Amino acid sequence: MARAVLVSAGEASGDLYAAMLVKELRSNWPDAAFFGCAGPRMREAGVEPIVRSEDLAVVGLVEVVGHLPAIYGEYRKLIAAAHDRRPELAILTDSPDFHLRVARQLKKLGTRVVYLVAPQVWAWRKGRLPLMRRVIDRLLCIFPFEEEFFRKHDVPASYIGHPLAGLVKPSLERAEFFRKHRLAPNRQLVTILPGSRKGEAARHLPALTHTVEQIYQQQAMHFLLPASVTTGAEFFRERLGHSPIQVLEGETWDAIAHADLALAASGTVTVEAALLGTPMVTFYKVNALSWAAGRLLVRVPFYSMVNLVAERAIVPELMQNQLTGERLAANALWLLRDDASRERMRADLGEVARRLSGDGRAMENAATLVQELMEGQAAHVS
Repeated sequence: MARAVLVSAGEASGDLYAAMLVKELRSNWPDAAFFGCAGPRMREAGVEPIVRSEDLAVVGLVEVVGHLPAIYGEYRKLIAAAHDRRPELAILTDSPDFHLRVARQLKKLGTRVVYLVAPQVWAWRKGRLPLMRRVIDRLLCIFPFEEEFFRKHDVPASYIGHPLAGLVKPSLERAEFFRKHRLAPNRQLVTILPGSRKGEAARHLPALTHTVEQIYQQQAMHFLLPASVTTGAEFFRERLGHSPIQVLEGETWDAIAHADLALAASGTVTVEAALLGTPMVTFYKVNALSWAAGRLLVRVPFYSMVNLVAERAIVPELMQNQLTGERLAANALWLLRDDASRERMRADLGEVARRLSGDGRAMENAATLVQELMEGQAAHVS
């Protein structure tokens, strides 16, 4: 009988990482049946979608509350499928509000649980640690400082390296990319990265369009916005009107790699920009109630993962009320006009990229740990 493996991811980055791990595992388990909560990349990798991860892409404490009925319905479908198929193994990726509940139910079925992309309990909600100890058989960490933290709290954790290290690269040379999109080679390029979810992108767009207007009044340049799979280009085209921002369908890594500057929503895309060596200004905004609640809970020196990995402020952060068109434009123009500051940031981002790379074999390490867990062996990748 074929091995049944439940795989679940709740957003675009998790969908990519889980798909990469499925591909690694399938080479050793060709007959395994993978099913679960799948986005487009997981579906392409052959994961049967009991639930579509696009339906779970919500951020913010208050925003989640508004979607609870729909999320609970998807949760019940996934758990019903687990009861029916009795998977030996589950790979749960990020989205801890959803997946720690899933893990609790899976442990009742005797399923071994591997958690890919550690919940950020080192920043907030440390009360989750006892549950994590009970329901997670192996935690796979993608940031270098996480393994020590979780092991100190008796959660079986291993640092595998960041899955994007070595993968993130442009597909076109700069000149070819500029020709393709009819960009003047003598003008600077700013890439706009408002977030991969529709809700967060919609919250950020007013400040971003104001920023672009402010910059464009002072200096002619190109502005590109590569739409994520979960939003789609039309979502932005409907909202941008006559803005000089040119929307692309995908091509995110090329748009970042060839930019003089990225304006990036805090999240995975800032890691991508760091790996590509592109200077950036980071920002983020949530519902006001979510921010107020989060301020009471979050205990970190920085909000951007780039600064957390660097252990110092190397990229500007404009969070919540700090995110205005004027402030974002001022930071952007400073970097666009100061070549030396951009070069210093590129050098600092290179150090972040080296820390994230590990041994450059993140998904091979993850697959090895999963296989050894299933064979009942103790494993550790340092």
